[in-house]
Amino acid sequence: MGSEGLREAIASYLRTSRSVRCEAKQVLIVGGSQQALEISARVLLDPGSSVWVEDPGYRLARDAFALTDCNLVPVPVDKEGLIVAEGIKRCSKARAAIVTPSHQFPLGVTMSVQRRLELLNWAENSGSWIIEDDYDSEYRYESSPIPSLQGLDANERVIYIGTFSKVLSPSLRLGYIVIPLPLVDRFLIVRRAMDICPPSFYQDVVADFMNEGHFGRHIRRMRILYRERRSALVDSLNRELGSKAEVLGSEAGMHLTITLQSGIDDRTIAARAARQNLWIWPLSGSYLGPEARPGFILGFGSTAAADIPGSVRTLRNLLTSR
Repeated sequence: MGSEGLREAIASYLRTSRSVRCEAKQVLIVGGSQQALEISARVLLDPGSSVWVEDPGYRLARDAFALTDCNLVPVPVDKEGLIVAEGIKRCSKARAAIVTPSHQFPLGVTMSVQRRLELLNWAENSGSWIIEDDYDSEYRYESSPIPSLQGLDANERVIYIGTFSKVLSPSLRLGYIVIPLPLVDRFLIVRRAMDICPPSFYQDVVADFMNEGHFGRHIRRMRILYRERRSALVDSLNRELGSKAEVLGSEAGMHLTITLQSGIDDRTIAARAARQNLWIWPLSGSYLGPEARPGFILGFGSTAAADIPGSVRTLRNLLTSR
């Protein structure tokens, strides 16, 4: 299951900062959120099982579930998050749903309370599972962090996934799953079969980092830094692109998304941008269904605020010269 000290530290942190209902015995340490998704898929799904996925959504999550030969059911997302009524219409008896309610990837919307309750009610009535990838939950710039979906769950239908990749370093390859008590043994069986147990050295270091108060201070410092970079990006986009692009998801996280008018080939423009050392992710590649919107996912976490205006000007030139 992982280092007891780190599991205790994570459980304490999640109860305080994310309103997660958990004890250390429910926390399984994994090698990042991608392994968490793979283990969850192997425990919860059989070949042919149907699973709701956000559309647009996180492609690597879809890949993890596709390995089980399950049936991916794309469910559209609007300004309130996953449209639960549409999911029920498309496949009411899906075995599971994978959602990013705190900061949806890639559109950046926050799932409304009404939608969260609808999703929990569907899971309880259908005997289904919800996998909550609490993506970018720590970094909100216009309000306090939104409590987790798991904290609203009174029926143990939510598997909660978190990671240290965004808040500390992706090179740690360190994440965690909060498992409903009835499923702990099943998750542990799959974990043992995959790699026996996680390496302990970094876990003990991170546990000390959290227990000594450094983790909380680090989050506060980085929130200030990312807010500055976010503001520089939004200001530059408004100045350079104006009404040609709609900015989405700038209230939280380390990326935002812009949507463009139909007919623009965002994949070709992204390839041209890469040849100029500008790395942007075409939005259309995040769609599973046929109605893909063109646009770009723009990460700002590793770019200095002073460098952002020049990068946006490069993007503007690429769009005007296509």
